[in-house]
Amino acid sequence: MKKSRRTFLKSLSLGAPALALSPWTNPLRSAPRPNILFIMSDDHAREAISAYGSRLIHTPNIDRIAREGIRFANAFVTNSICAPSRATILTGKYSHKNGLRDNRDRFNPNQFTFPLALQEAGYQTFLIGKWHLKTDPAGFDYWKVLPGQGQYYHPDFRDANGTTRVSGYVTDLITDFAIQTLEQRRPGRPFLMLLHHKAPHRNWLPPLKYLKEFTARTFPLPGNFFDDYASRCAAAREADMRVAEMYLSFDMKLKKRYYSTDSSTGGKAGFDAEKAWEAVYARFTPEERKVWDEILDPIGEEFRRAKLKGRKLAVWKFQRYMQDYLACVRSVDDNIGKILDYLDQSGLARNTLVLYTSDQGFFLGQHGWYDKRFMYEESLAIPLLVRYPERIPAGQVRSELVLNLDFAPTFLDLAGIPVPGDLQGRSLVPLFGDRTPLRNWRNAFYYHYYEYPYGWHNVRKHFGIRTDRLKLIHFYGDVNCWELYDLHSDPHEMNNVYGHPAYRAAVQQLQAELRKLQHEVGDTEALKLW
Repeated sequence: MKKSRRTFLKSLSLGAPALALSPWTNPLRSAPRPNILFIMSDDHAREAISAYGSRLIHTPNIDRIAREGIRFANAFVTNSICAPSRATILTGKYSHKNGLRDNRDRFNPNQFTFPLALQEAGYQTFLIGKWHLKTDPAGFDYWKVLPGQGQYYHPDFRDANGTTRVSGYVTDLITDFAIQTLEQRRPGRPFLMLLHHKAPHRNWLPPLKYLKEFTARTFPLPGNFFDDYASRCAAAREADMRVAEMYLSFDMKLKKRYYSTDSSTGGKAGFDAEKAWEAVYARFTPEERKVWDEILDPIGEEFRRAKLKGRKLAVWKFQRYMQDYLACVRSVDDNIGKILDYLDQSGLARNTLVLYTSDQGFFLGQHGWYDKRFMYEESLAIPLLVRYPERIPAGQVRSELVLNLDFAPTFLDLAGIPVPGDLQGRSLVPLFGDRTPLRNWRNAFYYHYYEYPYGWHNVRKHFGIRTDRLKLIHFYGDVNCWELYDLHSDPHEMNNVYGHPAYRAAVQQLQAELRKLQHEVGDTEALKLW
């Protein structure tokens, strides 16, 4: 088995010359190779992290990673949807290259991934938590994953021996399983641990201890919560992801007796939201149900009496959404503190790189939305915090444009493994030890979203380019429309200036650069869509 994998990995790199390692990661250096702890949550918006200036929540443990390492201020994804983002991270390649464009696709494990490469180089490799790629994980000495999206309460876990239901709360369980796995590792060899949380994915079920954490809070509405999308393409207006259309049952967790009908569209026609909420509620133990009822029944009764409609109903849904979403984030932060404490107590902290991120961004009411998918900033941008006490000076902030494409080459570089030339990201290692900007870093990047008309939320296919100041988006298919945003003067992307005379030269330059990027990354099919 070991020999066949070696042959397999060797064959993957044929015809793709390796990129040079950075001098900082010379494989002949005397220092031991670092352990790598890669923590990723699902749908965690930067606005819900206090290290990024959030006024919604305090996240001291996530902030600790930033305080003791680097906060990347401009980290982004290349396709803002769960499975494609995960495939891009594993392979270091765009969706059209790794074969996973949208959530319908199955990941092809017979291709180069960084866990396979690190495993072959002698790393102990582990995966605990959310996988969401339909095929079994490859390149791991041990894996224990949630089937599909997984459940918050008493989730099923699957490993090589089958599927088992486990009592407990999913965020706690994933962390505990990760720590147990690390405690059983073989000493003397570095490890790679992918610790991937389900939270704070929809439908945002907090643990019992945080059910009331935010229910007394009133959160400020984003200034563009009632965006009318007047200057945009039809794609924004026709998307089905408004907070106002969240389900009263599945999302708001109301019982049927507190409303007459749930006519909300919720993102997908034909989805039985009431049945889905009943199935989730049925997973609770009698004791858990009692706690949930004590908190939710008064909320439901108050809602029934209020008879809210229109904008008042939308605002009420926003408040409930924020209460549950942030309570899930609070639990994620607690558990990051738990794993950081474990590294300290076990003597592993100094030579372990810890990376925290999310598989994509998320709308927290901006433009009236939840979910992701669009190339607008709240969906496009991700948190990225990296700590490595052995080599990274504390307290850094980097402003370079970095991508989830860059994770794979970074991990290979750290391990002293040559980076295959067909990987499309860049190692972040050169940004680790020097506070000065790199002159030869990327000044623009390419984005492409594919999931339409199938799937959820009715977001049109689109591609685009973002620089440090400008963003150009092209919606294609049953629409043919362009948008341009000046992020310096319009950071909330409210004013589409495509077609304005003052930006005519900028559009021509950006379109030329967009075509160039499509050529460079090999998205030749997109070139036909102009």
